[in-house]
Amino acid sequence: MNELSRPDDGPLRFGTEVFYASIGRAFVLMCAVIPVLFLIEVLNWTSGYDLVAASGIEPRQVAGLDGILFAPFLHWGFGHLYANSIPLILLGTFVLAAGVRRFLWSTAVIMVVAGLGVWFLGADGTHAGASGVIFGYLGLLLTRGIVERSWWNAAVAVLIGLLYWWQLAGILPSEDENISTMGHLFGFVGGVLAAIVFRRRRPKRAADPAGPMNLPDFTLPR
Repeated sequence: MNELSRPDDGPLRFGTEVFYASIGRAFVLMCAVIPVLFLIEVLNWTSGYDLVAASGIEPRQVAGLDGILFAPFLHWGFGHLYANSIPLILLGTFVLAAGVRRFLWSTAVIMVVAGLGVWFLGADGTHAGASGVIFGYLGLLLTRGIVERSWWNAAVAVLIGLLYWWQLAGILPSEDENISTMGHLFGFVGGVLAAIVFRRRRPKRAADPAGPMNLPDFTLPR
């Protein structure tokens, strides 16, 4: 039986050298994402926020459908981006550490589900920000902890929830026009869906280690 077909998360089993190395590399990569978002925000700010106005999600407007792809990279000011940066790094690190390909596919599912939820049911106005993705990662880690019996994933999600409960409470209905409740809710739903679809199965024998949809699990390159 090779490493990837071992139970208990194989080489990514909690406490192994590979586990900690993968977490470290994922953290560095997620930290590198933040300057890119700030650069985008600088361009957005210098344009008088025309960038977010043109590329955000406009509910029930055909012209606003492209926001499903672009809105997570845009924010309504630096304060908005600051608020999203730390939970994005922390949650994204643990999602990315489980495999690059699973991370990319899961993020895509979260963006589409959250974006469509906002487009169909969101309040009027332009919606933008990475909070839908953040809630998606939260839902993904919680669900992954259950479906893969990887309790450290669930523990991470609970810890982040305790640290940032004031922000994560945005999944609840709110009259605050600055909070995209539908984006948060459907982002969480997208994360749950991604965790189930792209879960790592526990093989009974030397089964296909790729799991659902033949997506191989591999740690970040050394």
